[in-house]
Amino acid sequence: MDFLLDPNIAYLFLLGGVLLAMLALAAPGTGFFEIAALFCISLAGYAIYNLSFNWWALILIALSIIPFVYSIQKPKREIYLGISIFVLVVGSIFFFPSEGGGPAVNPFVALSASALVSGFLWIAVGKTVQAAHARPSHDLEALVGQVGEAKTKIHDEGSVQVAGELWTARSEKPIKAGSPIRVVRREGFVLIVEKQN
Repeated sequence: MDFLLDPNIAYLFLLGGVLLAMLALAAPGTGFFEIAALFCISLAGYAIYNLSFNWWALILIALSIIPFVYSIQKPKREIYLGISIFVLVVGSIFFFPSEGGGPAVNPFVALSASALVSGFLWIAVGKTVQAAHARPSHDLEALVGQVGEAKTKIHDEGSVQVAGELWTARSEKPIKAGSPIRVVRREGFVLIVEKQN
């Protein structure tokens, strides 16, 4: 485990852990990001325990979560996502201090990893938020008010053709097969219909 005491390796695990934790916030429930984040942060925690670190940089890393969470909840997210990425990168680069007070992480490693993480976060979070806010391609609520045709006799149960699809339907009054119908409401995947006059 001595290889973890290299500030460059510890930095990569820390940055990877925070990145995975942010992805877990953006796409919760899979379990993969949560477990991977815990693993990376645990390995970084071992290095943090054994190496000196800047408290202010740790606070910056923790604070980067606030604009990140705000960015995945609001439509105009770019500025908050940019602030989050900037604060995360600055905090992680200066997390492990050198004897001179500057960052102990190799500048090439810091810039390369920061650029990759920033780009990945920007694209992944953008696509995740876009998918979460996208309107379903098949809007079931749009069926209410639509006109169609009874394919079978309808009362307690039957079939109707609405919007080019066959649906299970019910009606309060019997409707003959072939009659025009109008969708009154929807109960799950069952359409409640009435005869169209």
